Amino acid sequence: MASKFICLKNYNLTLILFSCLILSSILFTANANAPEVDDETSFSYVVGSDNGPQIWGNLSTNWTKCANGRSQSPINIVDYNVVYWPSLGPLNLQYRPAPALLKNRGRDIEVEWTGDAGGMIIEGTEFKLKQCHWHIPSEHTINGARFNMELHVVHMNSDGDIAVIGILYVIGLPDPFLASVTPFISSADRNGTDLGIVDPNSIRFPARAAYNRYNGSLTTPPCSENVTWTVIRTIRTASLRQIRALRDAVNDILAQEMQDLFSHCIQELYTCTDQNLL
Repeated sequence: MASKFICLKNYNLTLILFSCLILSSILFTANANAPEVDDETSFSYVVGSDNGPQIWGNLSTNWTKCANGRSQSPINIVDYNVVYWPSLGPLNLQYRPAPALLKNRGRDIEVEWTGDAGGMIIEGTEFKLKQCHWHIPSEHTINGARFNMELHVVHMNSDGDIAVIGILYVIGLPDPFLASVTPFISSADRNGTDLGIVDPNSIRFPARAAYNRYNGSLTTPPCSENVTWTVIRTIRTASLRQIRALRDAVNDILAQEMQDLFSHCIQELYTCTDQNLL
């Protein structure tokens, strides 16, 4: 498919700006390959707090990448510095329904698949689906614009390397997948609420989705730099009520700040650029 990704300038900027204004009222009223921290009460996203992002690297000897990493996420994706890379091809997703739990980890709400939910294939390597969770507002930005929410769909291969799909949202019509778990959010805790069988395909990944790909890190401690990021360029919608339910459940900012661009290499559907130019 010889197509370019969906550029932000072609999206409804009025809707994005209006949604951001609405969301602001929500936010202001209220080892190197180790996996992300499961109990997220040990750190905060609040800049200037006693355990905020600026000192994550000092909170644990296992979190030093948060302070001195050179391929940290999230980043700002700038269209004019992203290069078309045909060999990527369409996303190779091979999901299947499996048992799942809904967890409140203290800083986010997570759907954790406890059975074999399939996964995704990247350059011949299988990454098994582990969980998904939401960030408010978005962690990645496009041409400097931050969105109302971002869903991270997290996978891991047999070597412990991680692949994350990021999906960006603005306020609008309800998201069907989020609607299926919203009734359980208020009762979820760290042990998890049983959701029964959950089909990952109900996230509704866009067919032959345009996307950006780069090598980065976890956006939470230990900030491990073994993450392949795939940021979908099709912007989705979620209702204000859905976003508020996620926000109120943890009563905190749910997103990491932008990171400096050092050794990243951004790729685009079917992308590589010197990140020092961004």
